[in-house]
Amino acid sequence: METVALNDVKVAEAPDGIQGNGFFATSLDKVVGLARSNSIWPLPFATSCCGIEFMATMGAHYDLARFGSERLSFSPRQADLLMVMGTIAKKMGPVLRQVYEQMAEPRWVLSVGACACSGGIFDTYSVLQGIDRIIPVDVYVPGCPPRPEQIIDGILKIQHLIQNESLRRRDSPEYKSMLNKYGIE
Repeated sequence: METVALNDVKVAEAPDGIQGNGFFATSLDKVVGLARSNSIWPLPFATSCCGIEFMATMGAHYDLARFGSERLSFSPRQADLLMVMGTIAKKMGPVLRQVYEQMAEPRWVLSVGACACSGGIFDTYSVLQGIDRIIPVDVYVPGCPPRPEQIIDGILKIQHLIQNESLRRRDSPEYKSMLNKYGIE
C-alpha cells in the first residue's frame, strides 16, 4: 500500500483574513464562497457528442472529482450547476427551462459546446440557437466538441465565480431584473 506524504496533499487556499497564533478571522461571504466552490453538484444535461467528452472528464485520467464535483446529481432539486452539453432542439427548450426552474438557488449554468452556446453548425428552424435564449448562462465552453481540458477550465471558471459571489447577490434588484428578462420569478 502506498502512503501519501504530507507535502503531497493539496489544501484549498484560505480566504483573505486576519490570522494570528491560534485564530483566523474572515468574512462569512468568503467562507461560504470557499465551501460552495469546492462542493459543486453538477447536473449533466447531455444530448450529443459533448456529453461523451464530458464523460471523459469523470474518468481516471481527468478526474473531475479533484475539483469537488465528484457527485453528479440527476435530480434538479439536488443540483446547483446545470451543465448543458450538445444540441438543444426547440422542442426540448421547455424541458430544459423546467429543469432550470426546479433547481434551488443558488444555481449556475455552464454551456458546453458550440451547439449549446450558439446552435453550432445546425442553423435550422428546429435547433435552439443558444440556450441563453431561454435560461441565463454563467460560463460558455466553446468547441465542437470541446476537449475535457476545456470542460475542466469551464468548471474552474464557475468555481471562481462561486467563490467571489456575494451571499446577497441573488437577492439584488439586478439579479431579479435579469431573471425577469427570462420570465423567471
